[in-house]
Amino acid sequence: MAIYHATTKPISRSSGRSATASAAYRAGVEIADERTGLKHDYSKRKGVMWSLAFDKNENIIDRSKLWNTAEKAE
Repeated sequence: MAIYHATTKPISRSSGRSATASAAYRAGVEIADERTGLKHDYSKRKGVMWSLAFDKNENIIDRSKLWNTAEKAE
């Protein structure tokens, strides 16, 4: 039987990090940060096996919109 494990870590702005940059890196995609105006492009990153984000109804979520909304909430 498989056992699921999830780990979370805080993303601290005071150390110059952002949720959009972290999400782009982990998913191996390109996300434009609306707060800073920077474009984080990790689309050439190797080793990412799955990069879709979806809700409980299995609708695909726009990752850029999701993480920019999270940044605005902070």
